[in-house]
Amino acid sequence: MVNYPKGVHQGQSAISNQMKVGKGTKRGLTFGKRGMGLEDEINAANDYYLADHLAVIHKKPTPVTIVKVDYPARSAAKITEAYFQKPSTTDYNGVYQGRYLDFDAKETKNKTVFPMKNIHEHQVQHLANVVSQGGIGFLLIKFTTLNQTYLYPAPELVAAWMQQEGRGSIQLKELVQQAYLVKASLNPSLDYLTAVDDYLADLESGRRSDRPQARGNHS
Repeated sequence: MVNYPKGVHQGQSAISNQMKVGKGTKRGLTFGKRGMGLEDEINAANDYYLADHLAVIHKKPTPVTIVKVDYPARSAAKITEAYFQKPSTTDYNGVYQGRYLDFDAKETKNKTVFPMKNIHEHQVQHLANVVSQGGIGFLLIKFTTLNQTYLYPAPELVAAWMQQEGRGSIQLKELVQQAYLVKASLNPSLDYLTAVDDYLADLESGRRSDRPQARGNHS
């Protein structure tokens, strides 16, 4: 059993600071694994990027306090109760072409929307803070039934969250217009840095803003 701490820091942060475009990534010739979950695909991609000297990106460790451990055998130990020391922020961070990346991985079986309940307010706040310091923040969202993965920029996420106050959902047709499709690849099977390249290029050209965009009338 793992217990979450009570309460999380809440608030909103302005998103600012200009971003510079990164260089394109080169691609290897080996084959990637298929049929993996999103986290496994990201981990495999990160191993590939590191081996090819393209980026240094890792999954963040989650600090826990162990309360109870059982020993079913002399050579084995089983953690039966632990507590998270603090609310987690996002799953991954690292450096790519001199830019700091920070992102979370989300999966949904829904075919038409991405439910807001899949992400927490303190994660949105964290991504807003990252971008306010000039970092690149985003979600990697996989629609498992459709087998489609999108890079959803943090400024768009923040704007959607503020408009809906963390409730409701983002329509897939709207998300597709605002996000970047991670196209099929051999190795890694989820070559998400190609979508990062597209996002950085749009920021550099001015086709995208690094600030949350207003969405209709919301009081």
